[in-house]
Amino acid sequence: MKTILITGGAGFIGTNAAIRFAGKGWRVVVLDNLSRHGSEANLSWLQSQIGLQFELADVRDFGAVERIVRTEKPDTILHLAAQVAVTTSLTAPHEDFDINARGTINLLEAVRRHSPDSFFIYASTNKVYGEMSDAEIEMRDGRYALKAYEKGVDELQPADFCSPYGCSKGTADRYTSEYARSYGLKTVIFRQSCIYGPRQFGCNDQGWVAWFAIAAIMGQKITIYGDGRQSRDILMVDDLLSAYEAAIERKDSVAGQIFNIGGGRNNVISLLDLLTILEKHLKKPIEIAWENWRHGDQRAFSSDITKADRLLGWQPEITIEEGLKSLFRWASEDICRHLNSNAVAE
Repeated sequence: MKTILITGGAGFIGTNAAIRFAGKGWRVVVLDNLSRHGSEANLSWLQSQIGLQFELADVRDFGAVERIVRTEKPDTILHLAAQVAVTTSLTAPHEDFDINARGTINLLEAVRRHSPDSFFIYASTNKVYGEMSDAEIEMRDGRYALKAYEKGVDELQPADFCSPYGCSKGTADRYTSEYARSYGLKTVIFRQSCIYGPRQFGCNDQGWVAWFAIAAIMGQKITIYGDGRQSRDILMVDDLLSAYEAAIERKDSVAGQIFNIGGGRNNVISLLDLLTILEKHLKKPIEIAWENWRHGDQRAFSSDITKADRLLGWQPEITIEEGLKSLFRWASEDICRHLNSNAVAE
């Protein structure tokens, strides 16, 4: 039986990945420190659905990471554990660095020493490209778009780390590439763009698609930073997992590669677009507050996924409508269950 170690495995993507791989016969080992909101609920749900081995550990603890890698020698490592908010990185840059940069080096070094045949997938971010402030912006279909990037941003776009978060994730991104070059580890980097789906406990600082849905369902005010026309290529988590699987199936041929992974130009949406969809779904208006633009916020970004199509045989298959319907259904059911359980407790 093949083993996959998922760091941050009680997070949103990790929970969905654990379910997917367990369903395909993999032995699943989840490493998580359960510090993020929703992670304990996700772990409890996971344990009710599948058999897994849970390791309560922090990627900043090299001794714990080394022990787990040495003991398990996993066939694949899916490294998702991270500090994920730009705003948090601005207020706590040391912590942001320790989790994202040092935590990744800890894992890479443990693999180099004890499990060099493991296939290592690093979940990076499009934030390594920075604000792309030199790129000309145009208005297209009521949302911002990068004028010179008809297919989106490809992997040859120069990195321009912006914000402590961009620096820490970018540092980990570079170290992952370097461990492939210097030590021959089989690594793949996915620079991911706006992943969304069930089990995502989004908040005002991160996971905006899920946060908008959850806040709208709960009747909370949603804050828009800027004018709401900023656009992203959103990707349903199930499509992301298919990309992970495609890389694993082709690990020998794609080792050392970097892929921009997002919804691509066919799945671009603005903040205002999402609010419109939510209002139609809920059949009620959503209260909005407006604030200034936030540091490091890209006006527009979409991924050129040509390379992933060519080397992985991968393209998104889930439409925005289908993906959001799945997210809304989970959010509505989970929130109702949470409110009912609180009412019983009171």
